[in-house]
Amino acid sequence: MSTIDTQRVVIVGAGLGALYAAVKLAPRPVLVISPEMLGEGASSAWAQGGVAAAMSRGDSPESHAADTMMAGAGTVDPAIAQMVTAEARQHILDLTDLGTPFDRDASGGYVMSREAAHSTARVVRVRGDQAGREIMHALIGTVRHTPSVQVAEGIMASGLEVQDGVVTGVWIEKADQSSGRSLLRSPAILLAGGGSGGLFAVTTNPPRIRGQVIGMAARAGARIADPEFVQFHPTAIASGEDPAPLATEALRGEGAVLINATGERFMLPVHPDAELAPRDIVARAVYLERQAGRAPALDTRACLGADVITRFPAVAEACKRAGIDPVAQPIPVAAAAHYHMGGIDTDATGHASLGNLWVCGEASSTGLHGANRLASNGLLEALVFARICALGIDAQLGAPADAPEIEFDFPEGAEGIDESAVAQLRAAMTDGVGVVRNAEGLKRALRTIARIEAAHPAQAMLNMTATATLIAAAALAREESRGGHFRSDFPKSDPAMAQRTHMTLADALAIRARVLEEQ
Repeated sequence: MSTIDTQRVVIVGAGLGALYAAVKLAPRPVLVISPEMLGEGASSAWAQGGVAAAMSRGDSPESHAADTMMAGAGTVDPAIAQMVTAEARQHILDLTDLGTPFDRDASGGYVMSREAAHSTARVVRVRGDQAGREIMHALIGTVRHTPSVQVAEGIMASGLEVQDGVVTGVWIEKADQSSGRSLLRSPAILLAGGGSGGLFAVTTNPPRIRGQVIGMAARAGARIADPEFVQFHPTAIASGEDPAPLATEALRGEGAVLINATGERFMLPVHPDAELAPRDIVARAVYLERQAGRAPALDTRACLGADVITRFPAVAEACKRAGIDPVAQPIPVAAAAHYHMGGIDTDATGHASLGNLWVCGEASSTGLHGANRLASNGLLEALVFARICALGIDAQLGAPADAPEIEFDFPEGAEGIDESAVAQLRAAMTDGVGVVRNAEGLKRALRTIARIEAAHPAQAMLNMTATATLIAAAALAREESRGGHFRSDFPKSDPAMAQRTHMTLADALAIRARVLEEQ
């Protein structure tokens, strides 16, 4: 076994939360572990809408918090919502200082977009749909010029070492899985490695975002919160690409409408806010239209016309690849796994249930999102908790110790992963744990997950199946519909269940075992 000891804080992941935390920890020595080159493969860079923040006159953090709690369908932690929304403005100013070119009006004010379930326009954007990309560009530039930050590209984490309830290290290997594993010991580990959308066959997430970070923490014994709550974005572009390109919600904020093959605006009878209803409601409507063969599509022709090409370049490029002309025709759409409200349970300081382990970004579950994340609160949460985690790590570790750059040495013995098994897992999740769920489908998914897990015990696969098991088991246990979790066999919300889920992997495996015994 190869073991590396360091006094650097180890940050697993390379998205917005990871890089912002690395900057906030300076001059404390940090190691950022990134499977790809910085800026590639992180969900943050793919985010189109922007960052939600009360920046305009007439808006307030209190109003933002109220919208967050309304969208979260009764399970948002009010204190967390108030704290996060109160800090939002300062983080926008901070990102501006780091070089993020947010859209500004003639008087220098921030241009705000309105997105679903917001009571006003409060999403700060960059060139229509370029926010994630441009924020990441600014942060990558800052990280590259911060001497205290070492970036290890082409390396991924696959497990945690735990002693007496305290995380003492992280197992790492080459991201192309051409090596064995090494143990990297550190006084503090920050997990910021994204969510789990790639566990589903239809997703907007980058290919590597498949629940591995949540899974490795769960396998180490960390408590997980709200795993059943997965948000499906209603307007992924149905072009056959994997992952599916996203048609940003900002398009609907600009007046784009959802129509079916007959030209009917099918959201009008569904919700008073029509296309700007909460995401779970719009996603289910789009899903049901597609299931019925009525070809749902997003129509930008009347509200944007030719401006869609210049104002929303990412959407325009995705349409071009698919041979779609959004100026002349509606954009075919489908509901796709987009964001995991659940994740590793953290307290208000970003600390997990295991010692020396902090979590920020989509891998965490802080209580901000409840059962249904408010649009563009994802990047905001990552920013706020990246800073909070940095402060907590600093306070616990005291004065920075000397920490030279790490030289990596990996043993031989690559496990590899069976991509056909991954495809089977993703299909099982979409079929049984997707937009509309029921007991039969969830039990079928749990049986398939168990079968794949037994046949493919590679660490990366075990991390995926752990997260998949948590999602499906928690969904089976919640016999109601709430937010992103919809049960066709329990279509109503149960007031007695208006509370968050907290479970361990052992709890989820016990549910799975009972399902297997039924056969």
